[in-house]
Amino acid sequence: MNEANINGENTKHARNPKADLEMMYIDEYLQGKGYSRMELATLPEEETTRLMIEASQYASFKLEELESRARLLTKIHDVNDFS
Repeated sequence: MNEANINGENTKHARNPKADLEMMYIDEYLQGKGYSRMELATLPEEETTRLMIEASQYASFKLEELESRARLLTKIHDVNDFS
């Protein structure tokens, strides 16, 4: 079982690379808003919740974008293999 502390850092086992990428995108979003995950603890709960919802949506979008590009590249390579 994976164990992570409050900052999302792994404390026992290697994490899923997709989860690491998701946290990177969350951090990227928060940084763009002028915050870090650690600073969220100092904000009112409503603001923290709003920021984390927005950051999670941003991360989901970025992960889907990455996966779509990977699928497209696979299709392109598959087509080229049959040429």
